[in-house]
Amino acid sequence: MTALRADLVRRFRTVTRTLRVAERDVTLLSPANADDLISEDDYVKDERLPYWADLWPSAQILANEVAIMRLKGQSVLELGCGLGVVAIGAAMAGGTVTATDYYDDSLLFARLNVRATTGQSIATRMVDWSDMPADLGRFDVVLASDVLYEHRYASLVADAIARTLVRGGEAIVADPGRIALEEFREECADRGIASEGDPRPYVDGEIKQTVTLWKLRWRAE
Repeated sequence: MTALRADLVRRFRTVTRTLRVAERDVTLLSPANADDLISEDDYVKDERLPYWADLWPSAQILANEVAIMRLKGQSVLELGCGLGVVAIGAAMAGGTVTATDYYDDSLLFARLNVRATTGQSIATRMVDWSDMPADLGRFDVVLASDVLYEHRYASLVADAIARTLVRGGEAIVADPGRIALEEFREECADRGIASEGDPRPYVDGEIKQTVTLWKLRWRAE
């Protein structure tokens, strides 16, 4: 991991950020400013923007929730892992974690941050929700935070969960009220997945939000 950190620090303008996860101080390495990473070519190709490089309230809320779950012996998939905050929580809870994102550099930061915090190595994989890999497999727990900020993601995220969640498993999507939320819940219902909301307050200085943890399970057949 020393070589990976050195490579990231060489290639990016970086900062460290400290937050609390399950009453524990966690220090993340991250790009200093997500705007530095905007690529016109990426945006023209598929309107892709480097949201992964920011530390979002929803990820912090979900990380704290997951960290206190009993995940030992369970497989955990994160859709859109960003800097690895939620993956850190899942690793703390004993889960066997696979973190995915649409940016390869996100996977590198996530892998480094999880290892630095927990001492554990996680699996990582680049995943495009519009072209889900057939060999990704199914998981006991599927996690995502703040991924519903465009209408087209409602069906894509619902489909990703339906393709990867085992029967009897649970998915949790943390959302602060993005535009695709209700469409997403409808898409999940159409696929036989029920959703139940658990709102949580988030306060950090002048930032005040309500982040809802949407807990999703297959309906009984």
